[in-house]
Amino acid sequence: MTTLCIANNRTEEMVGDLTGMTPAEELFAGCGAQRMIWWARDGDVLVLPSGPDPEFLAYVTGLTGVRADSLRFVVPPPGAQGGQVLTGDRLADPGFQAELRRVLEGRAVDEVLAIAPNGAVAELAAALGLAHAMPGQPFAAQGGNALVNSKAGFRALAAGTGVPIPPGRVAGTPAEVEAAIEHLLGQGHSVMVKVEYQGGGLGNEVLARDERVEAVGAERVVPLPDRAAVAGYVAERWTWLTGGRGQRVVVERYFADCAALYAQFLVEDAGVSLSGCGEMLMRPVVVGEITPPVTPAPEVLAELVDRGARLCEVLRGIGYRGTISADAVLTPKGEILFHETNARLTGSSHLLDVFFGRLLREEHRGSRHILELGGLRVPSFAEAVAAIGAAGLAFDPETGTGVLFSSDYGPADGSVMYGVVAETPEAARALEAELLAVFAR
Repeated sequence: MTTLCIANNRTEEMVGDLTGMTPAEELFAGCGAQRMIWWARDGDVLVLPSGPDPEFLAYVTGLTGVRADSLRFVVPPPGAQGGQVLTGDRLADPGFQAELRRVLEGRAVDEVLAIAPNGAVAELAAALGLAHAMPGQPFAAQGGNALVNSKAGFRALAAGTGVPIPPGRVAGTPAEVEAAIEHLLGQGHSVMVKVEYQGGGLGNEVLARDERVEAVGAERVVPLPDRAAVAGYVAERWTWLTGGRGQRVVVERYFADCAALYAQFLVEDAGVSLSGCGEMLMRPVVVGEITPPVTPAPEVLAELVDRGARLCEVLRGIGYRGTISADAVLTPKGEILFHETNARLTGSSHLLDVFFGRLLREEHRGSRHILELGGLRVPSFAEAVAAIGAAGLAFDPETGTGVLFSSDYGPADGSVMYGVVAETPEAARALEAELLAVFAR
């Protein structure tokens, strides 16, 4: 059987208007899309924004045991956004669809697996006669992916099902946003404002009056000493706050000194199942994570999973199928407050689905931690792989420990994203120190 894998890792339902992406951001997105190769199995067909990097392909398949020569790659012509992002117009290209039909001919496709199961993928599946192979295709075809990834829509779903969220509201006009901000600031709280569609904290800003806070999960802190300053801020930032498209704005209380947690689930026709949990590392926005999480006590983790599953059941009821990450913060008082769901393969999914699910042997899965971070500068991907091998740090399936390179961002900035697998969080940090020392030399 064959899976059709679609690496659409930047969509409007994820990050808003794509026309605002800089060339550097597009290049990073193109590199990140290659991570789809981790999900491939023998005989699969992958749609990537550009051809696979040979070194990265060889590295990944060497670890997963997939025969690289059994995979087929199809790249659509560049679209309005160029050739680094797999946009909807590229997936709709008639020539691309004709080529994809030729590649799929004679193959029994049992699943269409996209990073973001959106309307463009649903239309492609229907055009190929594969609507039956895309879980939740009817929901996605009607724009459902935008519904379940909306930060504004999330608050309504969570509040309606009794899942705790930060105090605040969704606002649609400048006057409403100003009033909502002033209400929380007037109570002595700092405020987080959120763009409806964005990821990794890049669409968030913290607003403060008297409270001295650091931005965690947001790009900056904006001081607003009085109501006039609030009005000025809203007027100045209105286009940004609404994504340039009249979107709604989330205004909620900001909690400092929190742990950022997530629980990831797989939503299927039969029900909701837990894939795993993790803790995000902020500097000040997301730069990495550790899974399983290290901060929450067992009873807190159980609450995270229970309430996250409740959210997923709601989304299952309205027709969504696929991966969902339910994101929350753990406040200093021990409260779990949910703030969004990400309905897609996230930046954590490969850790749970592939690293834990395929690379680690069953006897190791309950006794390993994975620390993942990006930004490690290396001479080249091939030299980086050789270096960790020579230093004895490369991941070893026999021990279930070692270093993995999960993404190659060399064409963008000469860096890799690395995952360190160890028996404890402390051992993971120690192994990371050895890794960094190798490349410091």
